[in-house]
Amino acid sequence: MTETSYSGLAGKVVLITGGASGIGAAFVRAFAAQGTRVGFLDIDAEAGEALVKEVAATSDTAPLFVPCDLLDIDALRAAIATVHKSLGDAAVLVNNAANDQRQVLAEVTPAEFDWMIGVNFKHVFFAAQAVVPQMQARGGGSIINMSSIAWMRGAPGLPAYAAAKAAIVGFTNSLARLVGPDRIRVNAIAPGMVITERQRRLWYPDEKAIAELRTRQMIPDAVTPEDIARMALFLASDDSQRITRQCFQVDAGLG
Repeated sequence: MTETSYSGLAGKVVLITGGASGIGAAFVRAFAAQGTRVGFLDIDAEAGEALVKEVAATSDTAPLFVPCDLLDIDALRAAIATVHKSLGDAAVLVNNAANDQRQVLAEVTPAEFDWMIGVNFKHVFFAAQAVVPQMQARGGGSIINMSSIAWMRGAPGLPAYAAAKAAIVGFTNSLARLVGPDRIRVNAIAPGMVITERQRRLWYPDEKAIAELRTRQMIPDAVTPEDIARMALFLASDDSQRITRQCFQVDAGLG
């Protein structure tokens, strides 16, 4: 496949949360390949540092990795400030970090619920809060929030996760209207079944189960992290300059 080149992205600052592995790492690779200046946050320092070395070997500019526990909002704000000081005003924010921990409704404690909302939604709100002034200062930008088809399909083992991912769409709609006059676009992406290394290790060790789920897709091919990254590149680029307040499903038509 020939990858699309978005020349307008070159030199722009892109901030990605949860960028050390899985779909987040695909975002880092894809944006770095477009010549952007990437800063990414993640709690996994080892994976983050390894990704920096990998990308630096194939790109003109190494991404900036800032270790951060996104559950700590003060730490999140400090990490975003570090990226801002090093790279400048963000043109693109990709709110990617999440955890799709399975839960049994009757067993969820208030602490576990708060943790799920914190790891899947709270940091999205406060990262946007911190970055919007940067985008206003530069005259515009693109915020891309990661939702999920889990809330659309009603995934029974993900009650708190689905609630958080639905909340992200509500926040996307509200924020898009609030910051639209500043030429800041806000959209969401809802991936389908993307089998990352973590997904395979924790939830889908059986290839037969994966194959069965793919029979529910209209397009039978696997949805990959790179597929999600391609959508993010489009939403970050000037090619989508009149698109805002949308949630794009990238799920091969999963029913």
